[in-house]
Amino acid sequence: MNREQKTAAVAEIVENIQASDAVLAVDYRGLTVTQAAELRSALRDNNATLAVAKNTLTGRAITEVGESAEGLREFLAGPTALTFVKGDVAATAKAITTFAKANGDLPTFKGGILEGQALSVDEIQAISKLPSRDVLYGQLVGVVAAPITGLARGLNALIGGLAIALSGVQEKKESGEIPSGDAPTASAEEASAPAAEVKDDAADGDDVPDAENDADADASADESGASA
Repeated sequence: MNREQKTAAVAEIVENIQASDAVLAVDYRGLTVTQAAELRSALRDNNATLAVAKNTLTGRAITEVGESAEGLREFLAGPTALTFVKGDVAATAKAITTFAKANGDLPTFKGGILEGQALSVDEIQAISKLPSRDVLYGQLVGVVAAPITGLARGLNALIGGLAIALSGVQEKKESGEIPSGDAPTASAEEASAPAAEVKDDAADGDDVPDAENDADADASADESGASA
């Protein structure tokens, strides 16, 4: 590999590290060419790629990237392949773990970095046991939707109860059991009648003489005439 090829290889590693959410280092010793191709295919389904480069070139790329990639330097001993993860880190770690179990525990994790933070082998294995991003998203949606569903059911029940109550009131109005507020009630008219009659009788009493008093007045007049 000439100088230009090495420079291009380093630039490609730098670009991949910078574009990745995580980088997982694995020891690929013992993998056949066929197995390596199968692993690359499995990783591609999770938006991840497996790349093999000389440790010296990877070291130069780490230097160019800077502090965020320094956690990878300690893994550059012996055959090392880097898995550049641009998708679900848990799904990628799970894919490598599943592949290794089916292929004589190959490859093996060395470590890695996640958003600039170093990852140990134990941490990567723990990540591989986590639910995938899609599963977590589905669980989150279920948790968030549950209270909303309860609220919707409560509102529907409240609205339904109110509609039933209003319907009952309307039926009672139509049947006459509940009087309409737009017309005066019979009881009000009847209550006003006696008061008016009393008032009229009182007024008439001041102007019309009592019949018994008239009879007494006529008898007194006749007695006066006889004496004369």
